[in-house]
Amino acid sequence: MSGKWEKIVSMTKSGIRIIGQMKSKISRGKRIALLIDGPNMLRKELGVKLEDLVEVLSEIGDIRVAKVVLNQYAPQGLIEAVSNQGFEPMVVSGETGVKLAVEAMKEIYNPHIDVIAIATRNAEFLPVILKAKEKGKETIVIGVEPGFSVALKHAADYAIVLGGEKDEE
Repeated sequence: MSGKWEKIVSMTKSGIRIIGQMKSKISRGKRIALLIDGPNMLRKELGVKLEDLVEVLSEIGDIRVAKVVLNQYAPQGLIEAVSNQGFEPMVVSGETGVKLAVEAMKEIYNPHIDVIAIATRNAEFLPVILKAKEKGKETIVIGVEPGFSVALKHAADYAIVLGGEKDEE
């Protein structure tokens, strides 16, 4: 990481850190919409746990909307686990990215939401982040390395990197 990015908050769990623009400060008490790209983030090899996302975001505010978009191939056990942890599973037969973008746009125009948080590694959500910022919402992207889009990290107000032991400074 270089340039305008700086590690600004260390979380208690190792391997989780928040990076943000130096001119920004994480404001507390915000109303958060958390949208998770299930096929991209909830893979065994990545080791992402929903409770870790909740813990990190609880430092910023209250999660008011929590949705996980999954495809039709998601195992029933995963769907149940998502639901048991208080998230709304949204199983789609088509492209999960389209559903996530539609849900994000709903929350961008929701006056009861201050922060749009998207858990993904995929740069295809860059226009969603830019639209949220244009409409006055704070933005957070949550991802894992390897493969976390640099463009997405730089576009959002904050990037939360899970399991990123590699590029410690």
